[in-house]
Amino acid sequence: MATADFVVVANRLPVDRVVGPDGAETWRTSPGGLVAALEPVMHQVDGAWVGWGGQADLALEPFEANGIRLIPIRLSAREVAEYYEGFANDTIWPLYHDVIAPPQYHREWWDSYVTVNRRFAEAAAEAVAQNGTVWVHDYQLQLVPQMVRALRPDVTIGYFHHIPFPMHGLYAQLPWRDQVLRGLLGADVIGFQRAQDASYFVAAVRRRLKYDTKATTISVPVDEQTRTVIAKAFPISIDTAPYLELIEKPEVQARAAEIRESLGNPKTILLGVDRLDYTKGILHRIKAYGELLDAGRLKVEDATLVQVASPSRERVDAYVQLRDEIELAVGRINGDTDTMDHSAIRYLHQAFPREEMVALYLAADVMLVTALRDGMNLVAKEYVATRADNRGALVLSEFTGAADELRQAVRVNPHDIEDLKDAIMTAVEMPRAEQSKRMRSLRRRVLEHDVNAWSSSFLEALATARAART
Repeated sequence: MATADFVVVANRLPVDRVVGPDGAETWRTSPGGLVAALEPVMHQVDGAWVGWGGQADLALEPFEANGIRLIPIRLSAREVAEYYEGFANDTIWPLYHDVIAPPQYHREWWDSYVTVNRRFAEAAAEAVAQNGTVWVHDYQLQLVPQMVRALRPDVTIGYFHHIPFPMHGLYAQLPWRDQVLRGLLGADVIGFQRAQDASYFVAAVRRRLKYDTKATTISVPVDEQTRTVIAKAFPISIDTAPYLELIEKPEVQARAAEIRESLGNPKTILLGVDRLDYTKGILHRIKAYGELLDAGRLKVEDATLVQVASPSRERVDAYVQLRDEIELAVGRINGDTDTMDHSAIRYLHQAFPREEMVALYLAADVMLVTALRDGMNLVAKEYVATRADNRGALVLSEFTGAADELRQAVRVNPHDIEDLKDAIMTAVEMPRAEQSKRMRSLRRRVLEHDVNAWSSSFLEALATARAART
């Protein structure tokens, strides 16, 4: 197999397998920020992408799709259950999100995580050219940087952590805490969404491994010498171009008007768009909205909450329970407040194509991003990108990475229901002039710091690291 100068390693391939009615297999570009961010980069360099095909026991030879060389990793059904649903999403995910749900610690899950990480690392080491670059992504693959370095000390290695990194008091619960830190320190550059996350990681390294640290640099002992690792924030963003194109399309604008009409043309449409996940604060949002209706601060004739909750990890018990709780809460509020012509909450447990999402963004007067903990939250940036008329208001949790950048949003502590209610009312009642002033500032930030700026800044840091090694 020909090697590549630049290899991306991520849990998933950038394409989804689609089998037609006739059994014919095709590959469709995956939705999501990471693929949008890296696809242009992959086309500019001699690149390859290592990832899982998304289905258990799917054995595939390397192939090319959309001009990108793809190297599939096979996972057995047991590995999907233990490495992915188990350790990645029932141990690391809840632990790194401030233990909103309790993490589960099982040695067999950890063993599977090690095994699968090694498989990814070996594929990357085989795929990368001499003195090439490997860029590893996210919490499913935290051991891969060190494993690649052991196999290929000649390459430059980057790692980007898309979710939060917890403070040491929480991180220290992890039975395999030191192994994970050493795994990550195999990279030359470790990127985080927030400066806070980077500082938590550096503090964990200093406290647990006793390595010397200074600001964003870590000195990692190697034999008789040291190797310098950079750990700092590189806040990810969105590809703004498709959103700017879609908001100009007459059919998308007409769909936005149709959505308002279908909801009874309320004065205010509030919108929540989330994966169905306990970190997103959906129940807190629904509770606050219901209490505003109960108190008469909002009226069902004047306001409608549209909540899109796309299906997620439906075989994990915590997610099954969350869906039941949300549907019960929605049913109770609608039962108590709906009229024949108006519904308090339009709840949609499904995913929508980008065109429909943009129409929803255009229709919405208030965007509610009330995550209890979030690495970034790109929905906030998507909403802002679509507001070319500088209208609308964004309510944004201070516990999202986006809150560090989108400072003109209405900031809120979603754990404080009274604060959340007041923030919603501030957004609903915000004068047009203030909306315009805030939104202009928000859009300037999102349009200037787009996904291309993010990938460029990280790749520049990798280039600097490579130059320092030679």
